Amino acid sequence: MVVQKYLKAPLLLDGLKFDLRLYVLVLSVCPLKIYLHDDGLARFATEPYRKDQIDNNFIHLTNYSINKASTNFKQSEDVESSSGSKRSLK
Repeated sequence: MVVQKYLKAPLLLDGLKFDLRLYVLVLSVCPLKIYLHDDGLARFATEPYRKDQIDNNFIHLTNYSINKASTNFKQSEDVESSSGSKRSLK
């Protein structure tokens, strides 16, 4: 299942929109038993956020399939890297 909420005033990192992909296993609801994987992904838009360019997908979307076509796309070569369009949360 995917859970998401759109924010009108998004949080930005380095001026870019981002999303977090966390992996959670819910074993039971009553009693609540949840496991959170110790790694996940942060995916970044490839152009700095601007409200006035609503039609520019590279600003507003973080999808890999869209952003890989951007000239600003940065492939993360190192899993531990703190740069790139897709980064490990570890």
